[in-house]
Amino acid sequence: MATAFFRSFLSTPMRRPLLGPVALPLFASPVARAFSTTPVQNATLNQVLRGCRKPKKARHAVSPALSAVRAPMLKGVCVKVGITRPKKPNSGERKTARVRLSTGKVISAFIPGEGHNIQQHSVVMVRGGRMQDCPGVRYHCIRGSMDLGGVGTRVTSRSKYGTKKPKKASVG
Repeated sequence: MATAFFRSFLSTPMRRPLLGPVALPLFASPVARAFSTTPVQNATLNQVLRGCRKPKKARHAVSPALSAVRAPMLKGVCVKVGITRPKKPNSGERKTARVRLSTGKVISAFIPGEGHNIQQHSVVMVRGGRMQDCPGVRYHCIRGSMDLGGVGTRVTSRSKYGTKKPKKASVG
């Protein structure tokens, strides 16, 4: 019964769907493929010539200086502190610092929060993360570590800005 089914199935003409590179033969295991409507097929000659077997390009890293040494954060020394103007629809002044990392690379890092206390030769900790509206800024300085202090007046999201919990006013 099963062999008659496969014989009739193989004799019917089939259209070849557009496939990527597939290494399995036409019927790898008849038990697993019995209920499938389309058989597994290799790529056609035209598909191979068009380049379906080329490996995909590797995605570039968001923070290349950190991913090169496989570190989540690195220490660095501020070379220059200044402001960067954001891209077209946005306006303002984003505080940035040029930082020489412990690996020797010089990068631009965003200083989050309102106000900061770093200047040239300050030691900062840098993590990955783009500043989307500032071109070339792919790193963030970590508030509340090394020489960069926390944001003093912060009430919400304090852990992101290195701020301690405010003391409750005692009665008496």
